[in-house]
Amino acid sequence: MEAGLALGLPAAVAGGAIIALLLGLFGGGGSVLATPLLLYIVGISDPHVAIGTGAAAVAVNAAANLAVQARAGTVKWPCALSFAGAGLAGSLAGAILAQRVDGQALLSAFALAMLAVGLAMLRPAKAEGDPGVRLDLPMTLKLVPAGLVVGLAAGFFGIGGGFLIVTGLMAATGMTLANAAASSLVSVMVFGVATAGTYAVAGRVDGPALLAMVAGGLIGVLAAKPLAPRLATRAALARRLFAIMVILTALYVGWRSLG
Repeated sequence: MEAGLALGLPAAVAGGAIIALLLGLFGGGGSVLATPLLLYIVGISDPHVAIGTGAAAVAVNAAANLAVQARAGTVKWPCALSFAGAGLAGSLAGAILAQRVDGQALLSAFALAMLAVGLAMLRPAKAEGDPGVRLDLPMTLKLVPAGLVVGLAAGFFGIGGGFLIVTGLMAATGMTLANAAASSLVSVMVFGVATAGTYAVAGRVDGPALLAMVAGGLIGVLAAKPLAPRLATRAALARRLFAIMVILTALYVGWRSLG
């Protein structure tokens, strides 16, 4: 544990709760906040350790949310597994490549990725789609390359890539937004495990911070279940407010990385 980190562990608990809550409500987006939280609030000084620890926490939180969605029957398993399986190789390659990049340069690239996610979230979400979608060969040929590219980005930046996954699933299969958000958790979990495993082998995962975020994540998972139906009528507004927060955080991370 890094010096001074103990003072930030309560913040790690709170951050884990927020990230898990956002994963449960939107199927992604919260993971981009993990690295800035660990760096600037919890007190981790090494960007690589922050990315590795954040990826591990996001993977655990995604798994918990996935269990909830699986019981609700909203996960399209064949499509979700095809996307995640293709992206696994990409996430491993991205994580290995990122560890060879200077920490400050990686943060600058991470800030750009955050900015792109925030801007993408400002676009109106389409709820239309086919709730009875079934995997076939043409669909698989779309899912595999999309999963590979998104996995590479998720591994390199240490993010779950939830919004990219949701977009990719909807574009490739025509499934509904609700099904895509639930199904995306499979990939968020797989990409997070692959990324965190790569960093853990290099000794770049902080155990106490990870445990604190996982503990907070359990609170977020429990909170997301009753809040999701209530948010349905105001989802667009909530999504825009969250997007603005992501964009402002991206600008701050970019500014700090250049300082």
